[in-house]
Amino acid sequence: MSLFRKFASVGSATMASRVLGFVREALIAFALGAGPVSDAFYAAFRFPNLFRRLFAEGAFNSAFIPLFAKELEGGGTAAAEEFARQVLSVLLFILIALSAVAMIFMPFLVATVIAREFTLIPEKFELTVYLTRIMFPYLAAMSLVAMLSGILNSYRKFFLAAISPVLLNIVLVGVLLVAVGRGFESRTIGIAMSVGVTVSGLLQLALLFYGVRATGFHIRIGRPRLSAPVRRLLWLALPAAITGGITQLNLLVGQNIVSGENGAISMVNFADRIIQLPLGVIGIAVGVVLLPELARALKDDDTQSVHHLQNSSLEFGLGLTVPAAVALVIIPAPIVALLFERGEFTRETTLITAGVLAAFAVGLPAFVLNKIFTPSFYARENMRAPMWFAGANAAVNVAGSLILFPLIGVMGVAVATSVAGWVNVALLGGALFLQGQFRIAAITARRIALIIAGSAVMGVALHLAMLTIGPLLMDGGLLLRVALMLAVVVAGAFIYFAFVLFTGAMDRRQLLSLVSRTQNTGG
Repeated sequence: MSLFRKFASVGSATMASRVLGFVREALIAFALGAGPVSDAFYAAFRFPNLFRRLFAEGAFNSAFIPLFAKELEGGGTAAAEEFARQVLSVLLFILIALSAVAMIFMPFLVATVIAREFTLIPEKFELTVYLTRIMFPYLAAMSLVAMLSGILNSYRKFFLAAISPVLLNIVLVGVLLVAVGRGFESRTIGIAMSVGVTVSGLLQLALLFYGVRATGFHIRIGRPRLSAPVRRLLWLALPAAITGGITQLNLLVGQNIVSGENGAISMVNFADRIIQLPLGVIGIAVGVVLLPELARALKDDDTQSVHHLQNSSLEFGLGLTVPAAVALVIIPAPIVALLFERGEFTRETTLITAGVLAAFAVGLPAFVLNKIFTPSFYARENMRAPMWFAGANAAVNVAGSLILFPLIGVMGVAVATSVAGWVNVALLGGALFLQGQFRIAAITARRIALIIAGSAVMGVALHLAMLTIGPLLMDGGLLLRVALMLAVVVAGAFIYFAFVLFTGAMDRRQLLSLVSRTQNTGG
């Protein structure tokens, strides 16, 4: 399977999850709007989600996959199974201890880490503590899911791990439909959704366990022991824990800063949900596939393959991300209005959320580039350089948020996040270049320039469309707005892809392989 088709396999699965995520967020916006219960739910969910990114998806897989691939290639299945048994036993012990401590000290964590301004509103604070306790087991389940995903990815079975997050959205959409249909009050809806989050984590764990067993890989639990391989994993995972969840960490910082403004947390989350569609489909797909592929190429000392993987990932990532970012900067308000403006979600909320979305979109290519550059460090077991760069990222984000929030409101937090993302890209890419571990091929540089030009041409067309049919996109009937938005999206996509195909910025065969892979995602 070609590299681009592997990207498409993961991306198509993530697309399914993100589309259902939009349905979920639209239902939440209808039922709760940007109010105290939605603020409490999103603040509570952010905390286990942050730890999942830090300790599970980010740190764990970044350290686990290269080590597991070495065991698998060097000692075969038996050695890999023994390594997985040792890691699983220690991981379970850590998760149980962490969950117990977090449950006990949850009021302190909410007051200091999650949303300190909620302490000024006792009911909101107490609800956030309660919902966080309900959802915290989701962290344990998803940490185990991350390990099982790493095993499947090392066997080049990407699809099942990528599709499992769909279960979260299926469960929450079901909960919300029942809640809205039966007229549940807001607080009850928040509690029901929190229970649904934990249930979905258990379902994902069961699905991935089945997937690993289906490969013939046997995973067992033993007495937790800090063996040499486990100590190596923990040593590598520690700096990766700081690095892997930097986007979530930045969002948590922003959440604390804006927590004193009613509805602000919800508006940031609604904008982030839209950004997560291209970021998930493109950035996560590249990151998931690239790390194990780079680990194999480096183990074989195949420098040519390493550079090919990096340049192909750049072309794929920027070829789809840059036009998406341009579109989200130019037409954010009609997108937000179409997706969320109904029920308790008002026009004022739409306009503020649109500003946040546009600010996030400026950093979208940077978020994807971070997912392209970081695996080049992790595959070489160099976890410390990204850690220091993540520290600079966080410093820029915190300083920018503190400066901009009083000046331009909640949009300032999104601007700071985007600026911090570009700082991280410059540090990661610069370090790889100076160390001779990354070189942009001449044809890749030419294609990137043409991708930017094609996106600019598309952007001009979208701007002209907004000048002519913008009022209808905002205030027309629902069916008219859906039809016009589809027409704008199709026209923009046609202009962009016609330009990049005509100029050779994207290869026709690669695009055809993406389409064919999207139509057959079973691999």
